[in-house]
Amino acid sequence: MAWFKKSESPGSEESRKRPKVSEGLWLKCNHCREIIYRKEVDRNNKVCPKCDYHFPISVQERIALLLDLGSFKEWETDLAPQDPLVFTDSRSYTDRLAAQQEKTGRKDAMVIGEGAINGCRIVLSVFDFGFMGGSMGSVVGEKICRAADRALAARLPLVLVTTSGGARMQEGILSLMQMAKTSAAVARLSEAKVPFIAILADPTFGGVTASVAMLGDVIISEPKALIGFAGPRVIEQTIKQQLPEGFQRAEFLLEHGMIDAIVERKHLKETLSTLLSHM
Repeated sequence: MAWFKKSESPGSEESRKRPKVSEGLWLKCNHCREIIYRKEVDRNNKVCPKCDYHFPISVQERIALLLDLGSFKEWETDLAPQDPLVFTDSRSYTDRLAAQQEKTGRKDAMVIGEGAINGCRIVLSVFDFGFMGGSMGSVVGEKICRAADRALAARLPLVLVTTSGGARMQEGILSLMQMAKTSAAVARLSEAKVPFIAILADPTFGGVTASVAMLGDVIISEPKALIGFAGPRVIEQTIKQQLPEGFQRAEFLLEHGMIDAIVERKHLKETLSTLLSHM
């Protein structure tokens, strides 16, 4: 039995007259659920024109947004993860890594390097959510630590942009150890009075939120970003209560003192420049 009206069958005259919409021309906002024109979003720095939700952007777009043109020099590009647990679920961790490396063109979910913001030299670390959900494994933790150590040695501010689902389960306890490792690295910056600024993008969750993301001297979020440790359904099932509206959104966290500021994407570079000039 056909699951369409006879008058609207694929080969009918009516269906042939119907205008065709190119695939990918429209997208649905993750926050307001409105259907919006993709090119309009692209022209607006990947921001929803209806509700101001900030869509995820690539590492390259993030670097171009924050740093002076041509100033970024990437470090540690060959640092690659291993599979010490020989972990296998529906497929082996080794196969998953190979597939992600081919898809993204990088070894793991972290990019670090040096650049400049309006002429001020900084060390920048950016999570890549496109690589296994930006999960923090041994290489991600190691890169954050190396970025922090080089920032400390050169006394350059460290700026970290997070977008992550949390710890990488395929590395087990080795992944969880990165929480303590990265926290210790940024603590050394604090002791030496070297600025550390964290920018939380949508989403920032799990062990990343529970460690390095929330340790900045200044913690900034993009509007309407989801930030938390466990997901809202898990929390509701645990406490047997309904969560308040807007729970785990950046605006809720700002109201309750968990972050310092919410800054629109188009103002991030100038905000960082102002902060760094005072720090």
